[in-house]
Amino acid sequence: MTDRYAVFGHPVAHSRSPYIHAAFARQTGQDMAYEAILAPWDGFAAALAAFVAAGGCGANVTVPFKEEAHQIASRLTGRAERAGAVNTLRMEADGLLGDNTDGAGLVADLTHNLDYPLDGKRILLLGAGGAARGVMAPLLDQHPAALVIANRTVDRAQALADAFGGCVVACAYTEADDSFDLIINATSASLAGELPPISPRCFGSHTLAYDMMYGQFTPFMHLAREHGAVTADGLGMLVEQAAEAFFVWRGIRPDTAPVIAALRA
Repeated sequence: MTDRYAVFGHPVAHSRSPYIHAAFARQTGQDMAYEAILAPWDGFAAALAAFVAAGGCGANVTVPFKEEAHQIASRLTGRAERAGAVNTLRMEADGLLGDNTDGAGLVADLTHNLDYPLDGKRILLLGAGGAARGVMAPLLDQHPAALVIANRTVDRAQALADAFGGCVVACAYTEADDSFDLIINATSASLAGELPPISPRCFGSHTLAYDMMYGQFTPFMHLAREHGAVTADGLGMLVEQAAEAFFVWRGIRPDTAPVIAALRA
């Protein structure tokens, strides 16, 4: 029988994941189907349970259910524990394995697709929510010279910095006024067409400004380009985190380049 997989979210109709995983399945010769499931705000656990009972083999989890998936999972990978959120579930004989592939996807996009090594770089991470937390550990594993978290609420940024320690520093947006090698927008501002209140002094000709949002030239990218920075969106991250989830489920690493190219087209 064809193995069933799905992505759960609210909303979820916009998700590119069914296209991406269908492409991966064709490429690798895997007999699997993948669908998008709209779960009610207060009904994720029930929707997931029904999917598992019907024979579902694995799932992706997107906004707003990643933290709930972390609680539901029977056991967690190390990166899911550190992220405090789960975006990938694998059904096993003794329950649900929870994983988080977001950070791995971001690092793969930066270091492989964009050929941008992170070792020794000064990184500014905008936002202190789930998206930021999910990529913290993989970024730190690349040995940056510094990782600064800027957020509207400094206490929240400080709590995130304290959770990871090391070279992590927290500040308000207005306090981040030095130039950085890499600036990552992990806020939800771009979804609303808005701009985090970041100083233009953070950008320079040596800066890569990366927005986790994909599919449009965001206000953040526009500001960065105005001040000489190179820009990139999060489409590559989307495909790379999906490839990592595919590996968790199927034990095969698909080639992401043709899928990214097809989505760009």
